Amino acid sequence: MKRTCVVFGSTTGTCEELASRIASKLGVSDIINAADFNADTLNNYDNFILGTSTWGAGDLQDDWYSGALDVLKNGNLGGKTFAIFGCGDCDGYGDTFCSGMGEIYQTLDDKGANVIGQVSTDGYTFDSSAAVVDGQFVGLALDESNESDKTDERIDAWVEKIKPEL
Repeated sequence: MKRTCVVFGSTTGTCEELASRIASKLGVSDIINAADFNADTLNNYDNFILGTSTWGAGDLQDDWYSGALDVLKNGNLGGKTFAIFGCGDCDGYGDTFCSGMGEIYQTLDDKGANVIGQVSTDGYTFDSSAAVVDGQFVGLALDESNESDKTDERIDAWVEKIKPEL
C-alpha cells in the first residue's frame, strides 16, 4: 500500500473516533486533523481517507473550512487517490444526512481527482443527502447516533472494497 493518511474533521469526537477505527483496519498510522492539513501533507502522501461530520444545513465540519478544503482546491491531486467517509444523524437530520461528504466530493470531482469507495444507499434510512451522486453515497456514510450497531459491518465492507485500490 502506498503512503496513506486519514484526515478528519470532528467537533464532538465521533468522527475522530471513526477515523481511528478506519485507520486501524487499514493498517494506517497517520491520522491528521483537518485543521492541520496543509500543502506539505498533500505532497507527502499518495492516498487520503477524508472524513467529516455534517453540521447545520448539511455543512462540513468547521476544521475543513480552516484551510483543508482550500488545500484540496488549490493543490495538485494528480496521481493521488481519495476515499471519503462521513458521519451524520439520519433521524434528526434526515434531509441533510452526511451531506458534508458531498462538499468534499464536489471539490475533488471539480479537480478530476481519483475518488474511490462509493457506497450503495441500500440499507440506509434518510430523506435526502448532498452526498448521493448517481444513486450512491460518494463514500462511507455512518450514523453513530441511530445505527451504531451497523458501523463495524459497514466499515469492514468499505475497507475491503477500497484496500486493493490504495
